[in-house]
Amino acid sequence: MKTSVLKLFCAVLLAASAFAQNDAAAKVKENDPPADVPADATRSTFLMMGNKAGQEAVWKTPDGVTHALFEFNDRGRGPRQVSDYHFDAKGNVLSRVTHGHDYLKSPADESFSVDTSGSASWKNPSEQGSKHVSGPAFYLGMSTPPMDTALLVQAALANHGSIALLPEGEARVTKVVEKTVEANGKKATVAAYSITGLDFSPSTVWLDDKLKFFAGGGTWAMVIREGFEPAAKTLVDAQQEIDAKRSRELAQKLMHHPSGDILIHDVALFDSQSGKLILGQDVRISSNKIKSVTPTALDIKATESVIDGRGKYLIPGIWDMHAHVGDNDGLLNLQAGVTTVRDMGNDIDDLMSRRKRIEAGEELGTRIIACGLIDGPGPYQGPTKILAGNEKEARDFVDKFAALGYPQIKIYSSMKPELVPVIIDEAHKHNMRVSGHIPAGMIASQAVEEGYNEIQHANFLMLNFLPDVKNTETTARFTAVAQRGADVDVNSQAVKDFIKLLQDKNVDLDVTMSVFEEMLIARPGHISPTLASVADRLPPQIRRGALNSGLPVPSGMDQKYKDSWANTERMVKAMYDAGIPIESGTDAMAGFALDREFELHEEIGIPPAKVLQDATLGAAKIMSKDAELGSIAPGKLADVVLLDADPTQSTKNLRRTNTVIKDGVIYYPAEIDRELGIKP
Repeated sequence: MKTSVLKLFCAVLLAASAFAQNDAAAKVKENDPPADVPADATRSTFLMMGNKAGQEAVWKTPDGVTHALFEFNDRGRGPRQVSDYHFDAKGNVLSRVTHGHDYLKSPADESFSVDTSGSASWKNPSEQGSKHVSGPAFYLGMSTPPMDTALLVQAALANHGSIALLPEGEARVTKVVEKTVEANGKKATVAAYSITGLDFSPSTVWLDDKLKFFAGGGTWAMVIREGFEPAAKTLVDAQQEIDAKRSRELAQKLMHHPSGDILIHDVALFDSQSGKLILGQDVRISSNKIKSVTPTALDIKATESVIDGRGKYLIPGIWDMHAHVGDNDGLLNLQAGVTTVRDMGNDIDDLMSRRKRIEAGEELGTRIIACGLIDGPGPYQGPTKILAGNEKEARDFVDKFAALGYPQIKIYSSMKPELVPVIIDEAHKHNMRVSGHIPAGMIASQAVEEGYNEIQHANFLMLNFLPDVKNTETTARFTAVAQRGADVDVNSQAVKDFIKLLQDKNVDLDVTMSVFEEMLIARPGHISPTLASVADRLPPQIRRGALNSGLPVPSGMDQKYKDSWANTERMVKAMYDAGIPIESGTDAMAGFALDREFELHEEIGIPPAKVLQDATLGAAKIMSKDAELGSIAPGKLADVVLLDADPTQSTKNLRRTNTVIKDGVIYYPAEIDRELGIKP
C-alpha cells in the first residue's frame, strides 16, 4: 500500500501515521478543477484503488510561467497545492513557489530559487537552507506535484543519468522499458524510468515520448494522464515485473541456505514461556525446524554450520501485529528481526502474489498472516475495494475472506453500525476473529458488546469516553483525542467499567502507540520520534521526510496535544495493569517503527521481558500459531534472531540484530542495510 514514487510529489505515503486535521476541508470537493485552470491544461487523474480521488493540472501562461495544481482527497486528508515554475532556456528550474496545504492540512508554502552565480536557496515549513552549486542540481520539495518527477528525470538524463539533489543526496536514472498503451481511442508510447536515491529501493515513473509526466504510483494510489485511466493496470503490472526481477536478484544475494544443520553454539536463550534467559544453550536447526535445544556441549559435527553464540542472545522471531505490507517491508522487517507480520488490510491479489513469491524464495519477506478489511461505501471509505452496504454484501465478503483462509476480519470506520453484528456473526461462524476501528456512531464498548475480539489503535480507547464525537469516520478520530484526550479521567469508574468489560470479553488491544506519539508529539522541522534514534543512518530523502510529520497544532494547543499523548500512555498502562493483552504493531514504517513501539511499551512501565513475550509467544497465541511459532523449542519452525545485547534489560537492545533465521534460511542484517542504503 506504500508507493515509493509518490513520496517525491507528496508527503502522503511517507508513513501510515500521517493524518489531517481540518475535517471541514474534507467536505469540499477538492478534486473538482478550479475555474481558472484553462481547458487546454495537461491533466492527470489521481486514483485510489481505481477510484478518482484527485488530479494534477499543468498549464503555461503568456508570461512564461508554468503552473501545476495538485490535489486529492483521502478520507478527508490530502494536499491542495499550486506551484509556479520559472525555467531557463535549457529547461532547468530557476525558481518554484508553492502555496497551499499538505496531506495533513498544514500550510505547505515553499520556495526555491537559484541565481546565475549558482547560489541556491530554499524554504519550507520544515527547513530553510542555501548552498552554492557548481554543476547541475535538482531541488526536491517537501511536497511537490507529480510533474516534478519528470523534471528530475529530464535533469538527470541531461547530465549522463545522474543529478545532485538539494539539499543533499544524488539521484540516478535509468530507462527500463517501453510500453504502448491504449485507452478511450487514444494511444501513447511511454517509458518507465527507474530512479535511485529517493527511497530504500528504486522508484519508477512513466514518461511520454516528450519526457513529460505520464504516470506514477501503484495498486493503492496512482496518478495517470487523463483519459488513460483504464491503462493503469497495464503499467502497474509492468512495474511489478521490474520489481520482481530486482526481488529475485536480492533474494539470491541475501538468502544464505546452509548446506547442513545449523548449530547456534553456547548462546543465552530467551524462554518466551517464562520470560527469562537460559544461559549456555546449543540450538540445532535442521531444514526449517528447530531440531533440539540442549545445554552447551562440545559434540560439534563437521557437517554443521556453526554460529558462535557466546556473548549473544537468541530470541524467537518477532511479530509485527499491524502491518500493511509494501515493497520494502520484507527487507526492513528482516533486518529488524521481524519474521511474521499480520497484514491488517491490503489488496487481495497483490498480497497473495507477494506471499507466494516469498514462500517460493523469489522475494525477501516475512511470514504473512492476512486479515480482511471491510468498510462501508461513502465519502470517507477506506482504501479498499471491499465495501459492504447491506447484509448480503457483508456476509458475502466475510465468506470470501474465509474461503481464502483469512483468520480475521477488520471492520473500518465507515461501516454502518447495524452491519457490525452481521459481520461478527458471519465471521464467528467461520471461527474467524473480528477487530477493527470503531465505526462512526459507535464507541468501543458497544463494539465489544457486539463481539469484537480486538480493538485497533489507542485513539479508540480514548474516544470511548468522548461519546459526543460521532463523526469518527473523519479525521475527528484523531483531532478530538489530541484536543480533549488530556481531559479523560483514567482513574474514573467509567474507565474501570470499560476495563472490566474488556476482561470479561477477553479482548486484545492493538494500540499502535508509535503512530499516536508521532501524531501528537512530532512537529515540523524536528525529526519524528519514531525515527529519531536512527535518522542519521537513513538515506537522505528518508531522513528529510522524517522532518515533516505530526498533526497540525492549532495556536495555543501545543501543550494540550502533549498532555493528551501522556494521558493516552496512561490509558494503555491501565489496560496492561488490568491484564489486558497489549499487542506490538506499527501501522507505519516497517522495522524501525516496531523498534520504537517496543520502547514506548517499556516507557509506560511494561518490563522489557514482557514486551518481548508479547511480541513473540503472545502474538502467536493470539493468532493460534503457538504450536509452531513464538518460542524456541524442538519441532517448532526455525524463526530465531541472534542479538548482540540483552533484550531483557532494555527494549533498545532489540535493535541490536546480528543474525536472523527465518524458516531455516540465514539473513545478515548488515547486508540488508547496505542494500537499503542504511548506514551501520
